[in-house]
Amino acid sequence: MKVELTNLIIADLEFYLLLFSAISFIFFGISCFIGPYFKSEFERYGLPQFRKLTGFLQLVGGLGILFGFFWNPLSMISTAGLSVLMLLGFGVRIKIKDSVIQSFPSFFYFALNAFLFLSLIKEF
Repeated sequence: MKVELTNLIIADLEFYLLLFSAISFIFFGISCFIGPYFKSEFERYGLPQFRKLTGFLQLVGGLGILFGFFWNPLSMISTAGLSVLMLLGFGVRIKIKDSVIQSFPSFFYFALNAFLFLSLIKEF
């Protein structure tokens, strides 16, 4: 009984983490297209030509996680892709010498999506 409860709690946690990641990336993706903050950030990174592509990939990744609730391989692909995207984003932050506080969100989302990807792979 205790093992079943633990598995249920882990499944709920995974669901909410997937939902959090999906909503975050849908928001970030849309913001890359319409938000002046992201426009100025990509200029600061020296990568303004990648803003719309990044926004598109974030939007597709977030939606992929949501649709992955109905077809699990889509969540695996989406979390893997978002992990790579955020790892690259973290690398950019290191390259331009951002502070730990400025760099933390990209590392957090990399770690979150890597964790979710590995968790989903175990279930598959």
